[in-house]
Parts: sequence; C-alpha cells; structure tokens
Amino acid sequence: MTRTDRLYALVEELRAVAPRPRSARWLADRFGVSSRTIERDLSALQQSGVPIWAEPGRTGGYCLDTAHTLSPLGFTVDEALAMMVALGSLATSPFRDSATSALRKIIAVTDDRSLRETADLASRIHLLGDEKPTGAPRGLAAALRTGQVLRISYTDRDGGATERDVEPMGFVGKGDSWYLIAWCRLRDDLRAFRGDRILQAEPLIERAPRRTLRAEDLGIVEGRLRAVGLGQNSP
Repeated sequence: MTRTDRLYALVEELRAVAPRPRSARWLADRFGVSSRTIERDLSALQQSGVPIWAEPGRTGGYCLDTAHTLSPLGFTVDEALAMMVALGSLATSPFRDSATSALRKIIAVTDDRSLRETADLASRIHLLGDEKPTGAPRGLAAALRTGQVLRISYTDRDGGATERDVEPMGFVGKGDSWYLIAWCRLRDDLRAFRGDRILQAEPLIERAPRRTLRAEDLGIVEGRLRAVGLGQNSP
C-alpha cells in the first residue's frame, strides 16, 4: 500500500468507527506500519484540514469529526470504469501525474468486489495511439493554474530549436498529442506548442497578465473544439 492509499484508508477507518477512537498502535497493526508512521500520517492529514483530533487516556486515540467531512464517493462499476478510462487517456497529457493520483484515490474508496469487477472490465479496453507516444514535460499544467510565465526550449516541425518565454493560456488535446496554447513573447502572438516538442519548461517568478482565450482565435481548420468543463459542450 502506498502512502497516498494509506492516508485515504486511515480516514475511512476512522470514519467507519466514528465517534469512537482508534489508537495509533491499533492503526499501526491494521496497516502493517509503525506507530510513529501512523502518527506522522495523522499529523499530515490534520495539517491538510481533515478534522481529526486526539482523545487522551487509556481508552483514547484518534477520532474523526464526520460532520465536517465528505462521505466517500459511491461509484457504480460503470462510473468507476468510465473514470479509469478517462484518466488512463491522459497518460501523455500535461495532467498525467494528477490523473495517476486521482486514480489511486478512486481505487482507495472503491469496495473490493466492485474494484475487481471494474479491473476485469478495464482489462478489455485499450487505447490506440502512436507506438511510442511522448508526453509533455512536467510543470505545464501547474503553470496554467499559477499563471507563471514559462521559459521553454522548443523544437519546431523542421527541427529548428528556439528558447522563448510564453504565457500559458490553455491546452488542446488531439489523440495522443497535447498542445500548449500560449502567448509567445518572441513572436508577440498566440501560438500552439506541441507537448512532445517542448524539451524543457522552466517556470519563472513572473506572473503573466490574464488573457482571454477564444476558440475563434485558435484558427482550427479541421475538427471541432469540445470543452471539458462541467455542463459545457463548446469553449
């Protein structure tokens, strides 16, 4: 069990017995780690905002305030399968690390029987792509969230290499390829940078001014852009 899985399992164990406490020793035996490891895990959960407190005394331990936490998501097998397929399709995207983390969380809150059935169904689903797909470098997705300017090393379709500062504005995905849509300060214009051609991406301290990204500005000739926002069908 990874630490991420254990953290979620700890919360669900405390939720299951709440408001009764569980001692660090009991939890250590349950998860096959030391009491000190459990105490570090619980401290990390507390610092992240999970309402866990310690009850002193011989029968004390750690308790979870269920009134201030969300219950685990009750995915059906079909829903869990859809999530696995969707997250798996992001393996070459700028969001692959977050997708992997999200998948671990789904597994952590899915009961064993449903998980086995979902895993069996997932084993029959495959994604067809390039033989050796190359993903975008790490850090691109975070730059979109933080608004930081990126200094990228980029190779164009003709093999020419340039270094330029860009202001991330969005992403467009097509098959295995993901494009960073950004304002290029070298060209002083909107540009699309294919993820597997970005050799390096270094976030700078500077934060970019917020620019409006409109679908018509992208100049898409073939195909139709489809937004991934909740309840949206177009950008």
